[in-house]
Amino acid sequence: MKIEFEGEALEARPGESLAATLTAHGIRSFRTTERGAERGVFCGMGVCQDCLVEVDGKPNQRACTVKVDRPMKVRREGSGRAPAASGPAAGRPPITIEEIPVERPQVLVVGAGPGGLAAAYAARLAGAEVLVLDEGSAPGGQYFKQCSAAGVAPPDAQHQEGRRLIDDVLGSGVTVRSNASVWGAFRPLEFAATKPGGSFLVQPEQAIIATGAFDRGWPVPGWTLPGVMTTGAAQTLWRTARRLPGKRVLIAGNGPLNLQLAVELVAGGADVVAVVEAAPAVGVRRVREIAAMLANAPRLVADGVRYLSTCRRAGVRLINGSVLTSVVPHSGGLRATIAGRETASFDVDVVCLGYGFHPSNELLRALGCEHAFDPEQRRLVTVRDTRGKTSVDGVWALGDCTTLGGARVGQAEGTLAGFAAARALGCALSAEAVRLEAQAAADTARHRRFQRALWRMYRMDESLRVRPTGDTVMCRCEEVTYGQVEAALAEGATSPSEIKQETRLGMGRCQARYCGPALETFLAEQTGRSQDETSGFAPRVPVKPVSVGDLSNPAGA
Repeated sequence: MKIEFEGEALEARPGESLAATLTAHGIRSFRTTERGAERGVFCGMGVCQDCLVEVDGKPNQRACTVKVDRPMKVRREGSGRAPAASGPAAGRPPITIEEIPVERPQVLVVGAGPGGLAAAYAARLAGAEVLVLDEGSAPGGQYFKQCSAAGVAPPDAQHQEGRRLIDDVLGSGVTVRSNASVWGAFRPLEFAATKPGGSFLVQPEQAIIATGAFDRGWPVPGWTLPGVMTTGAAQTLWRTARRLPGKRVLIAGNGPLNLQLAVELVAGGADVVAVVEAAPAVGVRRVREIAAMLANAPRLVADGVRYLSTCRRAGVRLINGSVLTSVVPHSGGLRATIAGRETASFDVDVVCLGYGFHPSNELLRALGCEHAFDPEQRRLVTVRDTRGKTSVDGVWALGDCTTLGGARVGQAEGTLAGFAAARALGCALSAEAVRLEAQAAADTARHRRFQRALWRMYRMDESLRVRPTGDTVMCRCEEVTYGQVEAALAEGATSPSEIKQETRLGMGRCQARYCGPALETFLAEQTGRSQDETSGFAPRVPVKPVSVGDLSNPAGA
């Protein structure tokens, strides 16, 4: 299939994202900000809003979520500002909330990743009526993301495992609705969402939140340049469309997912020049952690050994105890500099950043679920019991939106939460369901032990954290720098809200998902105040961008 990009015809694979098509043709600059800076793919999952393009005359479309399903004309977006309302909703009289359709399933699951799918399947197995809403174009989430492009290599074992889970869920009678974004949560249990065509409300008897996490930002000079993207974005390009982010790639970050990405890109023909890991190299002092990992998940340890071996055979440099410090344009590509145990520069096409994750906990916070600040993970964790029950009656939570645990923990927790929600409805569990519940409890404990050992081994030296310069961008959307934040502090601003008023930090499309945590860390360093549940910006409706047209158009109207 051919699409047109600013007058040039490009070959595209039906089903892949626009971002995948453009990246495959070496196009990395997708839009220009109001200040003239170029931007491209960063998060790859619809969070950062940096890959905006114009599609068939419709502005502000996220290239990472728009699928190539027809010949289309695409242009770079000139600025990130939303246009005036147009189309069927423009000029219509206002509607009231009572006119928006309401759905009342017994169980609502938000998120169709491993945990959400497992929760939906368990609740349905116990006899509950289940509705799953997911903003992705297909179920599977970030871990079980399915290959959507036509005519590419056959699925691998991870694809196949995800496909089996998806088929089990759909075959059980669960209603799964993709391209449905939940943008509001209201007490006691009401959720506002949009799907193609308009808005609707969901008022379930029980709600299970499984919204996952997104890659943490790494604010250093040059982190907003086209060609600098998260590990997750690069993996999405490969796993959904078999497209490489670039030919020469540097991967820098903290954690084992960076090694998996390196292996996948090497298999695709990329020249991965190095994997730069912030944690020290594994040595004899890590015998205890390795033993714990082997005892609880030997297959995952075997995967890690295989990743290391593959990288070494492919000539990928493995550098420990170092971090990315800057990126600058150079000779049509990028020059990335690292420092720490080793100082070096690399000339590459693409830099992939994988410095951990932040929870997508906006719905949980909006509902008033209790949270606590974890200083080691530097993130809020949701307070819940062993079955995922939160402090709000009828609300269950699981997976990485609550605390970092990975896909295996999330899937096991999903089974527990699904059965628990069904029990709360009065459903009786069969003998098979009781067996599955007991197995999930054991799996949760086992994978939690594995994760604790894993992250002790991957704990990075805090002294390696880069102290950004004054001209380093903190807020990607509003282009607010660390220097502007320092100036606001000097003028008497002391809280995030005051800094927001002075600088517009956090007022952009990503809704402070990247600059909010960076600001909190910076304020803690500057003021000495510790972070807690009340730190940062309060969740506000809509928790994700939603068009005025969708808000003013009831679904089905």
